[in-house]
Amino acid sequence: MPGPKSRISRSRRGMRRAHNALKTAPVHNCPNCGSLMKPHHACASCGYHKGKEVMAPKGL
Repeated sequence: MPGPKSRISRSRRGMRRAHNALKTAPVHNCPNCGSLMKPHHACASCGYHKGKEVMAPKGL
């Protein structure tokens, strides 16, 4: 198979990879206890989701 016709520069390679960086996961404050939690998930520290207790807290 043929190889590339010319070498790709570091700048062009970097521009191609510019959108591949990992992004931080979004977090919100729990309205019940105020600790950080993932959106659309139950809070790990108090067990509440949308104002209702849906699971036992992990610490207990």
